[in-house]
Amino acid sequence: MLSVLLDETLIFMLLGGLGLFLYGMKIMSEGLQKIAGDRMRQILAALTNNRFMGTLVGIGVTTIIQSSSATTVMVVGFVNAGLMNLMQAIGVVLGANIGTTVTAQIIAFKITKYALPAIGIGVFLKLFCRKKREWGYFGEVILGFGLLFFGLTIMREAFDPLRASEEFRTFFLLIGDNLLLGVLIGAIMTVIVQSSTAIIAITLALASSGLLTFEASVALILGENIGTTVTANLAAMGTNLAARRTALAHFLFNAIGVTYMLLLFPFFLQIISAITPGDADFVLQTQAQADAFGAGLKEGEKPYIARHIANTHTLFNIINTLIFLPLVGILAKLTTIMIRGEDAVQDFHLKHIDTRVLNSPPIALGQARAETRRMGLICREMVEETMAYLHDNDKKRLETLEKKEETVDLLQKEVTNFLVALSQQSVSSQMHKEIASLMHMVNDLERIGDYCEKIWLLGQRKQEQKIIFSGTADQEVADIAQKARDFLAFIIDAVEREDTSVMEKAEFFEKSINQAEEVYRNGHISRLNTGECAVLPGLIFIDILHSFEKIGDHTFNVTKALVGRK
Repeated sequence: MLSVLLDETLIFMLLGGLGLFLYGMKIMSEGLQKIAGDRMRQILAALTNNRFMGTLVGIGVTTIIQSSSATTVMVVGFVNAGLMNLMQAIGVVLGANIGTTVTAQIIAFKITKYALPAIGIGVFLKLFCRKKREWGYFGEVILGFGLLFFGLTIMREAFDPLRASEEFRTFFLLIGDNLLLGVLIGAIMTVIVQSSTAIIAITLALASSGLLTFEASVALILGENIGTTVTANLAAMGTNLAARRTALAHFLFNAIGVTYMLLLFPFFLQIISAITPGDADFVLQTQAQADAFGAGLKEGEKPYIARHIANTHTLFNIINTLIFLPLVGILAKLTTIMIRGEDAVQDFHLKHIDTRVLNSPPIALGQARAETRRMGLICREMVEETMAYLHDNDKKRLETLEKKEETVDLLQKEVTNFLVALSQQSVSSQMHKEIASLMHMVNDLERIGDYCEKIWLLGQRKQEQKIIFSGTADQEVADIAQKARDFLAFIIDAVEREDTSVMEKAEFFEKSINQAEEVYRNGHISRLNTGECAVLPGLIFIDILHSFEKIGDHTFNVTKALVGRK
């Protein structure tokens, strides 16, 4: 047995095949995420009002992006940010469990012969269709698909020599006889590899090669469903109580599901056999018989077992979801009992960004965009609140303004750090440009907050020194403030819509604010010469005008970042 294990060819083929499979899975998942863009995140955030809708959303999103881990990590991040409650999150994670089984269903099809053509087509689209990004993304999906199946083919061939080893046959029979051992091995392998799909692929390769019985394969699959929950629990480390409870719920309903499925094991296997054609443990006795089946099968392989395993994986998660969906409330209470305590109230926290999704750049970039939009909305509120303070001199507004200014500063720091970390990932040149634009955008938004602070401090000084502006000066300050506010509101709305056709109108806003500042400043100098205005009020007046003009400048910089000129 040891000599077979140490065989150079076996080790190289197994490692190479697994590497190709994992890399193909990664490329395919990232390509799908790029095609889906930020829409997946928006769907998750908007359509999870109840557990049933949340489950459907979880199925749909995970099926599209082909990564239950990415979906689960996003959900944990939403819960941590307070955008989703525990009940909604559990529903989505239940759905993600079903969505991830689609991968196993795809792998079970006998389409490995298309692996090499898919690699060729994928590379062609990726390299020669750069002008149309969507074609490049489709190329990534097809390339990943091809690498995935090519890796699976190599792994299956690596296991061919093991069929002649009685020691291996005895070991795998032991797994079939001891279901708990099979569950344990499946769980440990998934924790080590950190990819449930990879372990399913290995299980399919072993079973199709004739080394695993159907019973042993099911035990490994059940163990994989427990092992995959480790990803969510790792993602929840360092988060708030609700997020950690979400991850714990993921572990609980999979672990409980595996427990009752083991108790009903013979009955469960009968259901799978009834809904799946062929005998799972049927072995091709001769090469002639294998040739009759086609699909590149060989003597000693099991032609039907892959579909049985895929159906087992899907049916287990569907049954588990149907059982636990009405019990989501009880599951939420159970997690609350197991993880006690209350979260401390924080004045500041990131609502959209979660560093745990950095290994999924398209999702991470969507999060950065969302946090930047939030920053822009706060800046707009600051401008409006500053204008109100200049009008009514209500000191109660200052505490709110100071908190908002502190929040904007913290957001600028956190979003920039996140974008720097994202830029260090493997991202496309187009994504690098978007990251750079967002960095410019958050810096200019932070400067808008700084100028708001300067304006209200000038207003405070004006109030404390009992300085009174003339009616003309008050009107001119109100006018340039309104122009700056309207410009910022227009651009923030454009950022929300991701509208890049706003440059012409932005140039009009920018020009009108600059002209207003110049006209009002010259008018003030004329009033100084005629004695209508005093020097000290005039200095404050000029500084306020200049600050609103700088808000217009930085808003125009945000526009340039939005349209890709900066």
